[in-house]
Amino acid sequence: MDGNLPDQPVERTVQSDFLRNPAPEPLDLPLLDKNSRDRFFNRELSWLQFNWRVLEEAQNPRLPLLERVRMLSISGTNLDEFYSVRVAGLRELERNGIETPALDGRTPKEQLVQIDAEARHLMHVQQEVWVALIAEMEKVGIDILVRTELDDADRDYLKQVFVDQIFPILTPLAIDPAHPFPFIPNTGLTLALQLKRKKDKRVLQSLLPIPAQVQRFIPLPDGPGGTQRLIMLEEVLLKFIDQLFPGYTVDGHCAFRLLRDSDLELEDEAEDLLREFEIALKRRRRGEVIRMTISAGAPSALRDVIFGALGLTSDEAIEVEGLLGVSDLGALILDTRKDLQWPAFKPRVPERVQDFEGDIFAAIRQKDMLLHHPYETFDIVVDFLRQAARDPAVVAIKQTLYRTSNESSIVEALCEAAEEGKSVTALVELKARFDEAANIRQSRRLERAGAHVVYGFLDLKTHAKLSTVVRREGAELVTYTHFGTGNYHPITARFYTDLSFFTCNKQLGHDATKVFNFISGYVEPEGLQQLSVSPMFLKRDLLAMIHNEVEAVKDGKPGVIWAKMNALIDGDVIDALYTASQAGVKIDLVVRGICGLRPGIKGLSENVRVKSIVGRFLEHSRIVCFGNGYGLPDKKARVFMSSADWMGRNLNHRVESLVEITNKTVHAQIMSQIMAANMADRANSWVLQPDGSYLREPDEEGDKRFNCHRFFMENPSLSGRGSVGAKDVPELMHSDET
Repeated sequence: MDGNLPDQPVERTVQSDFLRNPAPEPLDLPLLDKNSRDRFFNRELSWLQFNWRVLEEAQNPRLPLLERVRMLSISGTNLDEFYSVRVAGLRELERNGIETPALDGRTPKEQLVQIDAEARHLMHVQQEVWVALIAEMEKVGIDILVRTELDDADRDYLKQVFVDQIFPILTPLAIDPAHPFPFIPNTGLTLALQLKRKKDKRVLQSLLPIPAQVQRFIPLPDGPGGTQRLIMLEEVLLKFIDQLFPGYTVDGHCAFRLLRDSDLELEDEAEDLLREFEIALKRRRRGEVIRMTISAGAPSALRDVIFGALGLTSDEAIEVEGLLGVSDLGALILDTRKDLQWPAFKPRVPERVQDFEGDIFAAIRQKDMLLHHPYETFDIVVDFLRQAARDPAVVAIKQTLYRTSNESSIVEALCEAAEEGKSVTALVELKARFDEAANIRQSRRLERAGAHVVYGFLDLKTHAKLSTVVRREGAELVTYTHFGTGNYHPITARFYTDLSFFTCNKQLGHDATKVFNFISGYVEPEGLQQLSVSPMFLKRDLLAMIHNEVEAVKDGKPGVIWAKMNALIDGDVIDALYTASQAGVKIDLVVRGICGLRPGIKGLSENVRVKSIVGRFLEHSRIVCFGNGYGLPDKKARVFMSSADWMGRNLNHRVESLVEITNKTVHAQIMSQIMAANMADRANSWVLQPDGSYLREPDEEGDKRFNCHRFFMENPSLSGRGSVGAKDVPELMHSDET
């Protein structure tokens, strides 16, 4: 709930099918000043609302049990990153006395107070969910044991595991004047021990860092009936603490876990950007402590030593009654229990690519092709570059790389192309948060292979997802272009929903080349026809197209906007949507995460609806459709796909792309298949309320509500099918399996 909204509780019926249902009656809030900052939601509190939705999926009985454990783990990982980045930034502002308010008017200090209260509540519920999941796992043959439940056979087994696999990498660290408090890394989990020597009762305080190189959950021999049994690593350490400290008894102990500031500080005048990033990454490892979680009931003497050494006050730490490091629960997604996970899903290979026996260039020459990942395999993107590397007709490849993996098949293909003597230019973004080290390694690998590696701008991130392959065909050079909404990352492509658009449209290839020249040579692109880029044009063009819908309404035509993105927080864009709503434009938004817009308020946003889809796959594609005076869906509407969320950072401080789709089949696929299914979804949808809360439709007995993820798994992408066209959009239905 948002504290800036006047307290007027109203019963509201939740209808998450935006495609078939009209918008509900708007809420009349005469006390809300529509010209004040109260017209916006706070970015950070909105993000916490998103993580609540993730956590509630961990309680959703419709999900397989281990998928609920996965959701709990994700909620922990999300919260860790939120503190390491967003809270760290707010702390820095507060320390420097900067009181510049956020979009909603809150100062950094005010935001920190509310974040702390909300995050503590969320972490408390995480522990409750974990306890409930332990009980449910036990019912299906997975037992999470504590050391007091071990029998003699278990103890003998674990002692051998401890001696052989754990003891050699443990490093107990005494705390005394001769042994200053050691450095604890980010996400580092540590046992603090208060020991007493048996012979003379001398007290020893010691730390035992829990090594990340050992799995957090240690398997035990199966129990009766094949029950899988596991015990947490810290329980094993406490069980055999006498092996580490012979002659001592344990008087008290606790565990604590640190999160550190993960921001990177770069010198504005860096002469060597790659070297500067390597130095900054080393500094980040020693960043300031942003949050400490500590087990409840810690001995006061140990608490005092830990807090004093880290320079923390008691209100800067969070006591946890239960598990520290919820993010580690992902280790419980056991390969042996596929029955407790989503049924296996194999991404499709597009029919059209198969029709051409795998020749992707021939498939693209036939007509433009759009793939919807993960439902269509990301291997096609990799094969596009592999075929380019091995094709003697290909003379040049250009590629942006925002996030890569350590073993990137994309990078392998680019290296192969460079080694084959082709002109390869890789635009590697070093500022991709938490992937900087991987990107540095891959950039060096590309350079060794002979590719031209460009790092873009010091003050702009290159976030656009572009690839061009120039191929000699007869007397002509033909440019094949790939535009994506997500990263060229084969791992995340398995569970992120993203779009891959392939074309040999001459104008789009020309536009993409201009963008590459902008990044590599700082030549600002001019005369773009079907492509818009930030920071120069994208925001301007979005605002103009929103305004065009207002003009359509004034001319007596329908004004309609559908949009899908991860975050909406840019004040100018939100105000433009408010203005459009007040003019009568119907606006339906699918915003997975942060949303600063208040929907459904009379006189402000009565024609705006917002939903968030949280389900099996992570919604990541960015799409916008404008009715263009014809309504939606309509073949004359304007349809775009983009790499950019509607945030200030994307529109003003990044190189992003917005590409217009003119091919009739791809146009129909995005608008009438992908967007329509998202609008119609009920199974995974949460509807944003005027007060900032999100509500789901209540469960009903025998309910078989439409699930867009299931629909996409069962229906191939329209443009990837061999002979179909815009008229062949599938009906929005799927099997009844939940």
